[in-house]
Amino acid sequence: GYSSDADTRTVDTHITRLRSKLGEAGEMIRTVRGYGYKLELL
Repeated sequence: GYSSDADTRTVDTHITRLRSKLGEAGEMIRTVRGYGYKLELL
């Protein structure tokens, strides 16, 4: 089967690419340790 670590890294990779494509707006995607990610709108 699949490892949960692989699934976690997949999400991290997608978030990294999304932040890159959004440029400065990518800074609105925040990492919440132990939980995941959140979008902070200004």
